Amino acid sequence: MTWLSAASTGVPPETTQQALGYPSLFLLVLIGALVPVVPTGALVSSAAVVAFHQTAPFALALVFVTASLAAFLGDVALYWLGRRGMGSKNGSRWLEAIRARAPEDRLAQAQEKLAGHGVAVLVLSRLVPAGRIPVMLACLMARWPLRRFVRGNLPACLAWTVTYQLIGILGGSLFPEPWEGVAAAVALTVLVSAAPGVWRRLRGTAAR
Repeated sequence: MTWLSAASTGVPPETTQQALGYPSLFLLVLIGALVPVVPTGALVSSAAVVAFHQTAPFALALVFVTASLAAFLGDVALYWLGRRGMGSKNGSRWLEAIRARAPEDRLAQAQEKLAGHGVAVLVLSRLVPAGRIPVMLACLMARWPLRRFVRGNLPACLAWTVTYQLIGILGGSLFPEPWEGVAAAVALTVLVSAAPGVWRRLRGTAAR
């Protein structure tokens, strides 16, 4: 349903946006948790910008609930699939996908920190760009039961959603037009995600 058709039927445009937007946000964040190529942080920030400019009550709260639930369910599903792969003689494509996105040096760091700090590392891993997959693989290799992973992953997803939602609210508050806020939020999200990789490359170049 387009904005024009919504207006002609007496349905507020914001109601139409919510009816389409929240299921789309949930699906995309869920897919992004399972297949880590979708920029889920930018999605949450953009949704927060749109919600910030809406007059509908609880719009930001609905973005928070939708995104955190999708991230949590996606992480749990991926961990469960990884555990199945660990228990299989031939592994699984999900486990291989997790291994492919966890470089040896990052995995070694994750294993060391996980052994020393436990669940706290899992909580922080979602706030560090590209930190989620190495820590998840470290949990799999440490044979964490699903229940223990779930206990640590819940606050991790809540903290992750709050962080990127605050980025969106900041972008939405700086600009009068939603699209300007979305552009600012996406740019800031990309900058935050790219900064650790650039820093590691600079350190490597300096060391050489």
